Amino acid sequence: MTVIEIASASKTYRRRGKPPLRALDGLDLRVEDGGVHGFLGPNGSGKTTTIRTLLGLVRADEGQLRLLGQPVPEALPQVIGGVGALVETPLFFPAFSGRLNLQLLAETAGVSRTRVEECLDLVALRDRADERFKGYSLGMKQRLGIAAALLKAPRLLILDEPSNGLDPAGIRDVRELVRRLGADGHTTVFLSSHLLAEVEQVCDHVSIMTRGRCVASGTVREVLAGRSSADVRVRVPDQAAARAVLERAGHRVQEADGALRVLAVASPSELTRVLAEHGHYLSELSPVAVDLEAAFLELTGEAA
Repeated sequence: MTVIEIASASKTYRRRGKPPLRALDGLDLRVEDGGVHGFLGPNGSGKTTTIRTLLGLVRADEGQLRLLGQPVPEALPQVIGGVGALVETPLFFPAFSGRLNLQLLAETAGVSRTRVEECLDLVALRDRADERFKGYSLGMKQRLGIAAALLKAPRLLILDEPSNGLDPAGIRDVRELVRRLGADGHTTVFLSSHLLAEVEQVCDHVSIMTRGRCVASGTVREVLAGRSSADVRVRVPDQAAARAVLERAGHRVQEADGALRVLAVASPSELTRVLAEHGHYLSELSPVAVDLEAAFLELTGEAA
């Protein structure tokens, strides 16, 4: 089943004293049921407008949008119960505990207190649930926001930059949580993020936006297929001396992961010849695989 379907969606913002801003420009996007779908794009590419349009916070000028198989915004009241979303910084009562904040939201939504405890378990906050929200770290606050979005056991969970502003420990916690949610088989996670390494670690599928359009979509492997960096990884016993030899021969060389990375190599056999002439014999010579960041920069035309 397709949980998100967008066809030819356009949205232009009128701005006083400025030219109109076209946020969506004939956007086509499909997200199938299951796993984690990464939604990537540089600032201003239209990611947030896409999410706000799906949730009925903004109306598209043209195009068709469907959530869980139903047209939006027309059928949004019927399907919103199956959608959880964390779009901005979650707002809770600072002096109340995490558990009490969730219980108040659950009562408003007609959700049982048993579900509150289940959600606290899902986000690994049960042991800290009776502490005041204002004493939580940023990562804990974000996880409580995700718990709130999960209260109604949604089929689709939309997360807009959930790791924004978090320290490395908070980013790791959110990453592991998203990975667990995507693997449980009950919820499809639609993850908007600019942290490409994080997306590559947790996402099954990815869509890349630029200038209001989707320029690539598929599994991470499919998006990377057919792209080559032309960089080569080199390992030799004396890397410092080998680097000096290669640089004198006109090659650009970096140190990476305990090896040498030679950039934009036209002929790998030339590296072998140059090094052997100076008494350096290879223990490794291999192409550097393109990662999601390199593909992203190529597809969006962004400067590295």
